[in-house]
Amino acid sequence: MVLFAAVLAMSGCSREKRVIDADQPVTERIGAQDPRAHQFGDNLFQVSQGGRYFAWYGCNGCHGENARGRADLADGHWRHGATVDRVFASITGHGPTGLRIPVEQRWQLAAYVQQLPRLDPAYRRRQDIDQVGEAQADQWQGPVR
Repeated sequence: MVLFAAVLAMSGCSREKRVIDADQPVTERIGAQDPRAHQFGDNLFQVSQGGRYFAWYGCNGCHGENARGRADLADGHWRHGATVDRVFASITGHGPTGLRIPVEQRWQLAAYVQQLPRLDPAYRRRQDIDQVGEAQADQWQGPVR
């Protein structure tokens, strides 16, 4: 009797309906095919926001106030590629710091960095004037939740 009940219970498992299709969550696209690459890379407002976050997140600690520090970003020669999606991937893969930055702000930073070789140096330091009194680098505690 017990054996019969076990067989009956197991046969019911194969009738369980499971839907496995494209509706299921998938990993978000990151790369040239990601529509955000063009939304952020070609928009001057997004580029200027990226310049603001460049100092705010302490990127200038290694890259310098004018992006010509130890890791020079203003020359346009980068190890991981110069397209906005490659710069985004580099920022994202920059250890725990990169992942602490919200996705939209990472795209803005990537747009700014990607545009650096074409930006007039006077515009690179504008955020220093605009952000007087805002928390910078080591004083920053992460996004407000």
